[in-house]
Amino acid sequence: MRRFLSRRVQGLAQSDIRRMSRECETVGGINLAMGSCDLPTPPFVRDAAIAALQAQKSSYTFPEGAAPLREAIAAKLERDNGIRADPASEIIVTVGSAGAFAATLEALLDPGDGVLLLEPYYGYHLNVLLTVGLEPHYLTLDPPDFTVREEELRRAVRPNTRAIVICTPSNPSGKMYGPEELSAVARVAHDHDLLVVTDEIYEYIRYDGRPHISPASVDGLWERTVSIMGLSKTFSVTGWRLGYAVAREELAQPIRLVNDLHYVCAPTPLQHGVIPGVQAPRSYFDSLQVLYQGKRDLICDALTRAGLNPIIPQGAFYVLADIRQHGYESSHEAAMDLLRQTRVAAAPGTDFHRGAAGHGVMRFCFAKDDSVLEEACRRIREFRPAVATV
Repeated sequence: MRRFLSRRVQGLAQSDIRRMSRECETVGGINLAMGSCDLPTPPFVRDAAIAALQAQKSSYTFPEGAAPLREAIAAKLERDNGIRADPASEIIVTVGSAGAFAATLEALLDPGDGVLLLEPYYGYHLNVLLTVGLEPHYLTLDPPDFTVREEELRRAVRPNTRAIVICTPSNPSGKMYGPEELSAVARVAHDHDLLVVTDEIYEYIRYDGRPHISPASVDGLWERTVSIMGLSKTFSVTGWRLGYAVAREELAQPIRLVNDLHYVCAPTPLQHGVIPGVQAPRSYFDSLQVLYQGKRDLICDALTRAGLNPIIPQGAFYVLADIRQHGYESSHEAAMDLLRQTRVAAAPGTDFHRGAAGHGVMRFCFAKDDSVLEEACRRIREFRPAVATV
């Protein structure tokens, strides 16, 4: 029989995040490898979804999403992001931010086009662009600041580069791009006629009073940017699969078409459920930052005590730990050693790097209930690397 396997998936493999999650489940451990919120969904979001189900709001919406949600998103964008978008033509509600990203790539780029990723990158960004036939290009950013420098960015652009992905706050590093860096991105994007695709799903999870700056609000980038945002992380509803893409109409309409072809629409009752979340008072988002900053500081202290040097994140709910001083041959070996000793799972850094730098770090997710995180931190503090310090 003929072997049925598309060239698109040859060479792709499930991420080490999934692999470590399975290993963690086998030993009944605490999973800090997976970027999933274990916190409770806010009652005003949960109850609105229940009410929508009880009201039989179960039919298809338009492919771009329920009108009340798009109107709420438009108000939020103007209030919090400095973006004015027409809810009728420039906002598309999607099946998660991952759905928005895939639809954007398919709608606006052609196979063989190059897409520039800033390394460390989110592994799903890389694998999705490979699946749709795009060519990854890379710019490696150096820890601990992961600064984007204009001259390096220009050197990274190749003749077939058509787009750049900006993830801010970043998964996995927690890096937040400042105005000078985004202005440099804008100059390069304008000069090379690049599409800018953002991932801003962690926009409300940030620390030490840092403001989130949406790239589309900087130096004329609106005209060439697709801003991808989501609701999963902010309201602890990762399984609801709700995100959205924002772009000027000329870019948004092809994305809407692809979104319709692949997904038809996002889950209708859940769209109605998150409307009160999008409209939540500022106090909710402020309290979220206080909550997560406490968790960040707790895990960074535990990692420091264990000799796993944390690279303090500016946003998101992940921390990279530098393990180079312990001499492990790979970050997977280090993650398995940690799991064996402590029954705490971390993600190997190779999920976020293409080369040797990935073997020098592990990623920990701290979006956990306090009691679970405190126990994980107690175990991490007792970790003793099996490989001698070099």
